[in-house]
Amino acid sequence: MIESLYGFAALLILAFLRVPLAFAMGIVGFAGFYYLTGNWTAAEAMAARRVVDTGMDYGLSVIPLFILMGNLVSHAGLSDALFRASNGFLGHRKGGQAMATIVACGGFSAICGSSLATCATMGRVAMPQMRKYGYKDSLAAASIAAGGTLGILIPPSVMLVIYGILTETSIRELFAAGFIPGMIGVLFYLVAVKWVLWRDPDAGPAGEMVPWGERFAA
Repeated sequence: MIESLYGFAALLILAFLRVPLAFAMGIVGFAGFYYLTGNWTAAEAMAARRVVDTGMDYGLSVIPLFILMGNLVSHAGLSDALFRASNGFLGHRKGGQAMATIVACGGFSAICGSSLATCATMGRVAMPQMRKYGYKDSLAAASIAAGGTLGILIPPSVMLVIYGILTETSIRELFAAGFIPGMIGVLFYLVAVKWVLWRDPDAGPAGEMVPWGERFAA
């Protein structure tokens, strides 16, 4: 028991020293295994086997591919297209660009599967536009952060893949189960934006009206 507490304390210290969590956990696990066995060779063999087993896991191979797909989509300009399309239908309303950001985040989440990638990509696209129209940074940043959380819920989701592998649950069924809650999340985020504007009408000014032809073209 005392060894576990020492290991947990060491992990926290490394985390506060800004050591990446993956490396911090690896260092603590390696040192702890050596401490318990007293065999340096066994600790090295355990660490090497864990790296090889994880790298050879076929189920985990989809994770870098999801992230790669998100990068390809981002560089291809689809993230800008998603925002332009949603902004064309919602941007002329009060808080419309914040709502368009959430809808675009939902669309991007269905491509990438990573919340961090969704936040980073849509922040680059949507934040300058919202600042241009005088949105308060609190609403603009919150809409991007909230929309980014859809990345782990709307399939394909990296976290659902990891959860399915760890619990031996059907990933296909997890993806099917995540779709409807993801759509409900988008809806309630839009309601939250309207509630913020009801409390503070100046937080999200209305943008320019886009003709219907341009909306469908976008």
